[in-house]
Amino acid sequence: MEKKMRIQHIIGLGVAGNFAGHLEQAGEASDFANVKTSEASQPKAIFPFYVPAQQLDDFQFLSIYPLSANTINFPSDADNLQIEPEVALLCDIAYKEGKVISLKPTHFAAYNDCSIRRPNASKICEKKNWGKNSKGLSSTWIALDKFAQGGNIDNYRIACFHKRDGKLSEYGVDSPTIGYSYFHQKLLDWIIDRMNNQPDENPMNNIADLLEKANYPDKAVISIGATRYTEFGEHNFLQIGDTSIVVVYNAQQYSHQQIVKMAEKEQFNQDISALIQQVR
Repeated sequence: MEKKMRIQHIIGLGVAGNFAGHLEQAGEASDFANVKTSEASQPKAIFPFYVPAQQLDDFQFLSIYPLSANTINFPSDADNLQIEPEVALLCDIAYKEGKVISLKPTHFAAYNDCSIRRPNASKICEKKNWGKNSKGLSSTWIALDKFAQGGNIDNYRIACFHKRDGKLSEYGVDSPTIGYSYFHQKLLDWIIDRMNNQPDENPMNNIADLLEKANYPDKAVISIGATRYTEFGEHNFLQIGDTSIVVVYNAQQYSHQQIVKMAEKEQFNQDISALIQQVR
């Protein structure tokens, strides 16, 4: 059921605003003030965090592979860095005449959409990739039986912890995957639409253009949105020497308290997708 994978020949995309309240806590709601949505719960946009292409002009930084299963490199030009606990989907992409016609998720894993809080950034992606080891992805992928109501992913929850000087704190609100505003086929349909039709308007990138520049990759890692922060998580930023922990676990098999105990020891059972990163 679980498998270890090295993921590199992919495009990396993220969903912004798919958990009620997260953007407000992250101070990013104003970035999307002019983005029109068809309903209040709709996510705001998708953004690129990795594009395997030679020529990306102003966005050449997106060609650097940022994913790590154990390390966060602290950026040299910023200090307000936050964990963003998420679920990532590994998806197969199908195209027809240069348009995405289907996304098929096959696996899911714990993900840290680690982000710099840059109030003056013109694009979301400018807060997301500052080089190697600027994102987190667990090496333990869990196979999906289906990405639809009643599938195995529906039983999972997302927990997030921060450790400094041996002291463990809860950083994210332990949240069910089914708490995502858009999920299952509704989410996939919306992402496909954004991949084909999202305009190059602040704070968004034209994803169709990036897919073309990357020669239409057949796989994507898509992080589907960060949970809400605890009071501690909202007001505490990462420092060098800290440990970031994101855990995606089956709530039918484990209690939150059991996950806390594993986080304290930094040792998780093999059927849990855990992501433990040292900040360096």
